Amino acid sequence: MFLIYNDIIIYLLRLFMSKKSAITFYGIWPEMKEYVEKKMKKFSCEILSEKLLPENVQPDTEILASFVESPINKAVLDKMINLKLIATLSTGYDHIDLKECKKRGIIVENVPTYGENTVAEQSMALLLGLTRKLFRSVKRVKEGRYDFHGLRGVDLAGKTVGIIGTGHIGAHFIKMISGFDVKIIAYDKFKNKDLIKKYGIKYLPLNSLLKKSDIISLHTPLLPSTFHLINKTNIKLTKPGAFLINTARGALIETEAIVWALQNEHLAGVGLDVLEDENLIQNFERVIGNDQKQIKTTLLNEMIINHPNAIVTPHNAFNSTEALQRIIDVTIDNIQKFGAGKIQNEVKILK
Repeated sequence: MFLIYNDIIIYLLRLFMSKKSAITFYGIWPEMKEYVEKKMKKFSCEILSEKLLPENVQPDTEILASFVESPINKAVLDKMINLKLIATLSTGYDHIDLKECKKRGIIVENVPTYGENTVAEQSMALLLGLTRKLFRSVKRVKEGRYDFHGLRGVDLAGKTVGIIGTGHIGAHFIKMISGFDVKIIAYDKFKNKDLIKKYGIKYLPLNSLLKKSDIISLHTPLLPSTFHLINKTNIKLTKPGAFLINTARGALIETEAIVWALQNEHLAGVGLDVLEDENLIQNFERVIGNDQKQIKTTLLNEMIINHPNAIVTPHNAFNSTEALQRIIDVTIDNIQKFGAGKIQNEVKILK
């Protein structure tokens, strides 16, 4: 009896996946489209280059695939009444209203480990860019001044590096930074015994890490418990002259805290690949009509971007040829397995 029931479920899943526009991809760049089409040739799907917005929803969509730049909120879900699966082309999922999905019985799947080395490499690039004043140096030479005065950097060797979040990406960053003869401390709710054994890292409470670190790098997901993990209060605990790196999620750090630390020269520099409410920077016209808090955050972000001791990149840490192929491959595998009645890489609601 169970086998017959299971066969019926699989048949129905395959049936709805064969319907026109049952599967919709959003935010697929032109150079990726041919590869997606080739991998999805057995299924009828629509591949769109624009990101998902409430006004361009395909209402018949039953399987949705999109990047983190597309907020999947109640307004979107209300228009996708047939939606059964969200396959996010990312590890992070804070752009998806998971509680609303759970109410509606919508499965959410992600790509858990596509970019552990890729994002960690971006963190290293930002750190070295700050400590050796690479951006200022290159800019000066391009402007016709071949002069090193005022561009003195600092060594990494001998410094204490604080890692916030020791999951896949944090572990890769530890592997990389350990080659620079540094002392590594970490903060995470879950201690990684392998990292302790291999690299001699020491886990500390967050405030202790902030006080002791010459360099702080964030590699933790954005959850209710990690929102503004570094804020206007505890940023004052950081060492004067420390460097702060964030390639995880913008809202892990309160924007006002970064501005305060830069304007008061408390931090020597910040390297950010992510900003709080960064979608409003990409679409500045949307600031009008938003609440006062979002308008304020957007203006503060502009102050950070224009500060001489900040390096800001446009959420680009994931963007390598190899990582993008892994994202597409795993996402398509998630979709195809779902069509065969198997759920993999499911995202659960975390606190």
